[in-house]
Amino acid sequence: MECPFSGERKPEYYGDYLAIDELLQLQRPVSLTKGNQLAHDEMLFIIIHQSYELWFKQIRHELQACKEVLSKPAADDDGPDMNVVVHRLKRIVEIWKLLNHQVDVLETMTPLDFLEFREYLHGASGFQSKQFRQIEAGLGLQMESRFRPEYYKHTELGGFNEKDFAEISEFEKQPSLLQMVERWLARAPFFDEPFWSEWQHVAATPVREGQTPFWSHYRGLFEASLSERDDKPEMLQKFDELFFTSGAGEWSPAALRCALFIMLYRDEPLFRLPFALINALIEIDEQLGNFRYRHLQMVRRMIGTRVGTGGSSGEHYLQGAVNKNYIFRELAGVITFLIERRKLPALPKRLHNALRFSFAEA
Repeated sequence: MECPFSGERKPEYYGDYLAIDELLQLQRPVSLTKGNQLAHDEMLFIIIHQSYELWFKQIRHELQACKEVLSKPAADDDGPDMNVVVHRLKRIVEIWKLLNHQVDVLETMTPLDFLEFREYLHGASGFQSKQFRQIEAGLGLQMESRFRPEYYKHTELGGFNEKDFAEISEFEKQPSLLQMVERWLARAPFFDEPFWSEWQHVAATPVREGQTPFWSHYRGLFEASLSERDDKPEMLQKFDELFFTSGAGEWSPAALRCALFIMLYRDEPLFRLPFALINALIEIDEQLGNFRYRHLQMVRRMIGTRVGTGGSSGEHYLQGAVNKNYIFRELAGVITFLIERRKLPALPKRLHNALRFSFAEA
């Protein structure tokens, strides 16, 4: 066909650009291909899950962009680098919210509607979503931290085929977003000695071994903030372990100290993007937890306590995953150690100035 625009390429056509004809041929109900009458709600079931996979592809795309920025030797904390990461992570949050709402549409299918075609799905399960597994691993969910990890390590009925299993196993060797954020936090320069050399705040308690004057003082303020209902010895022991001894999970004490510091002084201009990043990670974990919980509730509603089509224990497995498969739980746990903003120690002038935006004179 001759292009009507002389000297220009042929304009795109909506259906061709989006491959609509091919896309609409990808819904192939098993109930129909088995020679039976089409189970009406199988079309809904297929479209919902295909939509999940398309959005999973977008989430992986966003995660990869974040990891490319954070893999740099030094990401610009107050510039385009960190803004890109925060923007991408916030988009992932909104996608997860959308995915959670899709369950509302799927739940317009009744248990009897599902039973019309469920028997044809034997061996297939959402557990076999390669992209979902890659998202979990890309975010930082380690195999040993999963509920019933043996479910993930086979190619028998209900598991992955050999090709997907090999691809996932290779993918899981790559650095995760959690590991990159941990390294980024751990190398933060805010606690370098030059920033604190002129700090005049007199600590209410002596400087504890292995802690700086600021953190010894802050520990005292945190202790004073605890109520009579709190177990003070246990809370203070946890404070020392998290921020100075062992850290938690994959998070080093240095990284957790930095996360706490950013949360405390989030109003400082240079902390706004880092705080938004931390908050987005916690919210992604929350939305993932909601996704798992909605799936659990839907399974209870559709099949009760029956074994899943993929051979898992169904409700029992999903309940365990809801309770355990969190990725940024230790990071969110830092919130436990916040105190009231009005009681925060004033920062040394040099650090305070360094955390402000500076503009060169014209």
